[in-house]
Amino acid sequence: MTKREIAKKISEQSGITVLVAREAVQLVFDGIIETLQEEGRIELRNFGVFEVKRRRARKARNPRTGERVNVPARMVVAFKPGREMEEGMSRLK
Repeated sequence: MTKREIAKKISEQSGITVLVAREAVQLVFDGIIETLQEEGRIELRNFGVFEVKRRRARKARNPRTGERVNVPARMVVAFKPGREMEEGMSRLK
């Protein structure tokens, strides 16, 4: 699902224009990014937790050539789903 599709669905359900819904979706995403940059963690109750974690440096292998390469350490965003999301996903089986 894309941001456009999310905005369209919000627009249909709430009666606001797609443009306003798209702006709202973008503001939410921008807020999540800003919070992760400033605080390193954002917890959305009943949805999940986004957290910035450090991935350590490692050695990897280029699958084409078999050559070993060094992969530098970097920061990544990890997501841990909340209870309601996990329960919802478990019903998909």
